[in-house]
Amino acid sequence: MKILVIGTGGREHAIVRRLSLDSPAPELHAAPGNPGIAALAQCHDVALDDLDGLTALATELAADLVVIGPEAPLVAGLADRMREAGLDVFGPSADAARLEGSKSWAKEIMDAAGVPTARAVTVSDVDALADGLDSVNPLRDVPFVVKADGLAAGKGVVVTDDHAAALEHARACIEAGGSVVLEEYLDGPEVSLFCVCDGERVVPLAPAQDFKRALAGDEGPNTGGMGAYSPLPWAPPGLVAEIVSRVAEPTVAELSRRGIPFVGILYCGLALTARGTRVVEFNARFGDPETQVVLERLASPLGPLLAAAARGDLRAVEAPTWHDDAAVAVVVASEGYPASSRTGDPIGGIETAEALGAHVIHAGTALDDDGRLLSAGGRVLAVVATGADLAAARSTALAGAEAIDLEGSHFRRDIAQRAAEGQRAAALAQGASSLGSAIRAAGTMPDDATQSDGAGPTDGTTQTSRTTRSDGTATQIDGTATIEQDAGR
Repeated sequence: MKILVIGTGGREHAIVRRLSLDSPAPELHAAPGNPGIAALAQCHDVALDDLDGLTALATELAADLVVIGPEAPLVAGLADRMREAGLDVFGPSADAARLEGSKSWAKEIMDAAGVPTARAVTVSDVDALADGLDSVNPLRDVPFVVKADGLAAGKGVVVTDDHAAALEHARACIEAGGSVVLEEYLDGPEVSLFCVCDGERVVPLAPAQDFKRALAGDEGPNTGGMGAYSPLPWAPPGLVAEIVSRVAEPTVAELSRRGIPFVGILYCGLALTARGTRVVEFNARFGDPETQVVLERLASPLGPLLAAAARGDLRAVEAPTWHDDAAVAVVVASEGYPASSRTGDPIGGIETAEALGAHVIHAGTALDDDGRLLSAGGRVLAVVATGADLAAARSTALAGAEAIDLEGSHFRRDIAQRAAEGQRAAALAQGASSLGSAIRAAGTMPDDATQSDGAGPTDGTTQTSRTTRSDGTATQIDGTATIEQDAGR
């Protein structure tokens, strides 16, 4: 199979890397690509906004499958151009990509499909902003949520307690020539779920969680994402099935009813609130950096899955299977990111990071005339590692990030920390519970005995244990569901 991947970032490097592991290995091409992708695929110097040039390249290559990574060419209609040329494309049409390209239109689709989401109003008049904010947050007792209606590279959202700051961002969005969506604040942890769609059917991948804020402790401005992990050991059982049945399938069905088949990745960004699961946003492509951890755990081939979706027949392939290992990605960003991006600095330490057991995904990198690797964007690299659990994976990923030599760079050291600590605590408690059962079976401990050494509860409550499902959610032995927040909005 000959596959052309469109894009330049970490998401595309992760896709190409996983495709390279398929058996038999496909012939891989990329446009424009980056230095990391170039180690795995033949790169072609065609710009992302050159829709005719990209279509001509795919036709010249006689590509069996084209995978479009970024949102901008999707919204611009690249998938439409390529389908008109007779190519099999994994990526939605311009009409379907409006789910990401217009948050107000996405709200309209969700409302028509009965998909649970935050209350929202769309405002295009600066004079109506104050009333709009009050309509979704009348008591001003929770943060304000302000979203640019169009594409903003993951940085068009402001969540703030400051009414003046919310107004300022909303005004800037409108004055830039657009409109703004003012939303009800959703409490609870966020989850990212990618769904592979063929226009009618939906196949979920493993869920992940990303970290949008620039600084540790979820401080600082929003970014495109500073790290991610999978699986989610704290997730309630049945979460993926619920998202598919209540969110993804109704959305795809509503689009189909309107004559807009959705073929590609439907990225469901959700909040697990006290009132139930709610959609935060839709994207029309793989997310970055969640792709890095989700595809790292994928055990089954990626190429045939994407090709089946592109051809409108997901029934032709088996459901994806997953490694039991956990995966953690830590993004190394350039000095000044996200407010600005210092570029042109030499990058070192990649070999050292990989010798530690991590692998390094290129996002914002380039080569100079002498072949030196330089920074070329805000999010420069993602250091990805796997391990038997999240603690092991994040330890290797953090060590790898520390090894990267890039002047002024920064990364978050708390990626997956709370989830890893909770997973280890649950494993210790499960082990202690098993030991107690064995001792009781031997007749040496009364059934009502409790432990006071920190290994288990001392108040007579039952300790919950979990096992990992194939879809990446957690199944709890006692059937209860407890949700911890690792990185809230």
